Amino acid sequence: MTFEILTLDTLTNEVQVQVAALYKQLNADNKQRSLQEILHSKNNVLVLLCKVDSAVVGIALLSTYTVISGFRGMVDDVVVDRSQRGKGIGKKLMNKLIEESAKIGLDEILLFTGHHRKPAIALYTSLGFELRKSGLYSLKI
Repeated sequence: MTFEILTLDTLTNEVQVQVAALYKQLNADNKQRSLQEILHSKNNVLVLLCKVDSAVVGIALLSTYTVISGFRGMVDDVVVDRSQRGKGIGKKLMNKLIEESAKIGLDEILLFTGHHRKPAIALYTSLGFELRKSGLYSLKI
């Protein structure tokens, strides 16, 4: 099992296809953006892959931004292949994102997850994430 930060230089068509298939396990209905678009230099997104041999079995993304209240990161699209769940891959992905966040000097890491995703909630709380007492509002454009 290896972990790597994906870059435009290391992106291949095979990785794009594997990540697209993996993401469908999280949300088959969402329109996916290409990894080339995500990795664009002005996008400020770190894409972390977990591989077993050459197969992508897990992903996690971290977007960074600066606002008046601090330098923040937002975790999105954490997915572990169904066949690999229960092996600690999700925890390792999150720990790697936390390490990278500390390296670049983030003040805070945020994430959203559905209330029905009990295993994800258990993972995030075990890592020290706390539920904010605020509402999330969304407007589809």
